[in-house]
Amino acid sequence: MFNETENQIINVVHELAESKIKPRAREIDEKAYVPEDIIQAMRDMGLFALYIPEKYGGNGLRFSVLMKIIEEISYACPSTALILDGTLTLFAEPVIMFGSEDLKQRYLTRVASGEIGGLAITEPGAGSDAASITTRAEKSGDGYVINGTKTFISNGRTAKFFVVDTSTDRALKHKGITTFVVDANTPGLEISRDIHKLGIRGSSTVELNFNNVFVDSSNIVGKYNDGFRVIMETLDAGRVGVAAQALGIAKSAFDEALEYINTRRQFGNKIINFEGIQFTIAEMESRIKASELLIYDAADKYDKKQNSIEASSIAKMYASDTAMYVAERSLQLFGGYGYTTDFNAERHLRDAKITQIYEGTNEIQKLIIAREIMKGHGFM
Repeated sequence: MFNETENQIINVVHELAESKIKPRAREIDEKAYVPEDIIQAMRDMGLFALYIPEKYGGNGLRFSVLMKIIEEISYACPSTALILDGTLTLFAEPVIMFGSEDLKQRYLTRVASGEIGGLAITEPGAGSDAASITTRAEKSGDGYVINGTKTFISNGRTAKFFVVDTSTDRALKHKGITTFVVDANTPGLEISRDIHKLGIRGSSTVELNFNNVFVDSSNIVGKYNDGFRVIMETLDAGRVGVAAQALGIAKSAFDEALEYINTRRQFGNKIINFEGIQFTIAEMESRIKASELLIYDAADKYDKKQNSIEASSIAKMYASDTAMYVAERSLQLFGGYGYTTDFNAERHLRDAKITQIYEGTNEIQKLIIAREIMKGHGFM
């Protein structure tokens, strides 16, 4: 799946995750932020540059390698992984795919140097229905003035810039959406509140208010009124990122449960030797292996610029359901101890839940998958 150079990079990331990130995962969860020294360690290792094209100061690694890196860091701490995933998959990727040369030079070089980015599309009244946004961008001189509110924005307090979708022609609905890059320090752009969450608590999640925020026309990502396509294609990549995050969580929960049941004794025997327990771990392992195949199949299609819509939705849906199943079963294997903070089982369960929700709920993924099936058979 990976060549020698790619495996070397993955191994280095694995060591960083095991030595510097995983030992502090509980602290990150309890304090609800990722310490700056961990983010700096990721910068020093050049992780933010890995996926950026060489032309803009990066290494130009394949999307599949990025997904493996997201999985490795998620195994240690999904909140920390989301900083990298949100920057590269959700901010840099639409700029790479659709940005002008000027936009790429101005922002991808900054990402490669370690600056954090984010994607601002969700609104209080528009979640899965991305076409129903009310944030507006109106023409003003050489640019546009943006007004509106975005919510559930990952990397909210740490991001230096965001990809933002806006309505530029309400009458056209999804055909009247334009996407911009907006710098976080632009006058009128403010964080209205921090959002406190069940899981991935170390990830900064905020609500953003845009009050007469002026953005130059040169910051349009792609073409005017073509922003819906920008967002949809970005989410194809983003869903594989969520799946990789879910896989990391599932593997971590599974490994810790295995270690516990191999040492815990009941009725004079290790509980791993009980047939009922073996049925459970066999099911967990099977779902993890299947998720892995689906994720890297979707990533490979994305690398090859093949149609990955169905593959990414299947991977996201199945891997996130697997993460929830494995996390819940793992907690059950710990018994009463799983319900305490003495072990990580309860955190794994809390962290896993969001993977079924963001980048499109799993119910939305089923609709996407069904639509792709119908298209493939000429039914629509």
